[in-house]
Amino acid sequence: MTTEHLTHFDAAGQAHMVDVGAKAETHRIALATGSIRMKPETLALILSGTAKKGDVLGIARIAAIMASKRTADLIPLCHPLALTRVAVEFETDVENSSVHCKAQVETYGKTGVEMEALTAVQVGLLTVYDMCKAVDRGMVMSNIRVTEKHGGKSGDWSATS
Repeated sequence: MTTEHLTHFDAAGQAHMVDVGAKAETHRIALATGSIRMKPETLALILSGTAKKGDVLGIARIAAIMASKRTADLIPLCHPLALTRVAVEFETDVENSSVHCKAQVETYGKTGVEMEALTAVQVGLLTVYDMCKAVDRGMVMSNIRVTEKHGGKSGDWSATS
């Protein structure tokens, strides 16, 4: 049995927002990644810039950044955070007919930014889906996860550690 517990529940099992008032402010960083697989023809449209709705990856990048800033509006128990940096990158993978998204989110505060990084990735990939669904409704999003976090009481963590 583990000594860890779910922090969003009180002793009576009721959901609550975690009190971070006594926590130290530290530089917090989270990285998240994910992918969307599609037909080769769909990826070709994205790469050529001829998708009907425009620059798919450019618009998806802006959507991801905007979403990271709205995470507390979407996830009920997340704290609203003043983000200091959001960087979103897309990489195309012709061999696997995929687009990979990576988001790095930072703040200086009392709670981490993992949820903001995950939200950025998911909304970035959803935007790719939305912009290309007219030609490929079978796209599949996968492997959305936190790959690193830095700062805070628990320190650094990496998916490879």
